Amino acid sequence: MPLLVGLLSDTHGLVRASAMRALAGVELILHAGDVGNRDVLVELSTIAPVQAVHGNVDDPHTPGLEPERWLSLEGWQVHVSHGHELGHPTPDALVRRYRDADILVFGHTHRSLVHRANGKLVVNPGAAGPRRFDVLPSVARLTLAPGSAEVDIIAID
Repeated sequence: MPLLVGLLSDTHGLVRASAMRALAGVELILHAGDVGNRDVLVELSTIAPVQAVHGNVDDPHTPGLEPERWLSLEGWQVHVSHGHELGHPTPDALVRRYRDADILVFGHTHRSLVHRANGKLVVNPGAAGPRRFDVLPSVARLTLAPGSAEVDIIAID
């Protein structure tokens, strides 16, 4: 049975009802930073366990937020960070920095992205919080099984 993982980033203190609906049924949630406040993690945890990292606007001492997360899921090595540690994160820069990861999840840019190269999967689920810049809010659903990793970006209102 595949593992269904919810991915989100850049909530900036806002958990939209549409994000909660899009993540319904996932077994784990990975938050790639700029959480905003602990209430976001508490609300998300009503869906599934949450693993979160801090972003550039989060207090790095907030309980439950780590600078980065490494997880082994369905045989995949997954790395989660906000991306701000690279300045301007790009898929190539993330792969170079975290070369032991098979799947890299990041945020910071507020723009959703799915990039595959050389057996690596790089995902930015986009910004799930207040609308900023010219991007539509979004989250992602990652379906993992041994040898298979599929991701869907889901626009939210």
